[in-house]
Amino acid sequence: MKYSEGKIGRVFVLRLEDGDTMPGVIESFAQENNVRRGMCILIGGIKGGKIVVGPEDSQSIPIVPIILGLEGVHEICAVGTIFPDNDARPRLHMHAALGRAGKTISGCIRPGIEVWKLGEVIVLEIVNNNAHREDTAAGFQVLEP
Repeated sequence: MKYSEGKIGRVFVLRLEDGDTMPGVIESFAQENNVRRGMCILIGGIKGGKIVVGPEDSQSIPIVPIILGLEGVHEICAVGTIFPDNDARPRLHMHAALGRAGKTISGCIRPGIEVWKLGEVIVLEIVNNNAHREDTAAGFQVLEP
């Protein structure tokens, strides 16, 4: 395990609107408001998009993700982290539980998930910390605390 310590800075309350797309809308907000590191919680509705639901093979490098397309409107409850990438841009890594018609799926959201009607997000900024994301041979970025 690796870790670093920080403190809670600002707290933001966001209302996402119909058609806003994830993760871009939160990453843009973070960039515009100079939120370099943080945690976010999302609840609301989404329509369409894709999530990663596991690797095809747990031993392959680079990792080949299993991508599942979402059909119809789903309820969403998600948590994520924001840390800068190699280019110092804020990147959101968010996992979600999505429900529709009595069935629930979970996974890592992918670009293009659209908000349906509204989404409520709380962003907790982390300050006095230098954690960041780094590219890996596995094909994804890892958090370096």
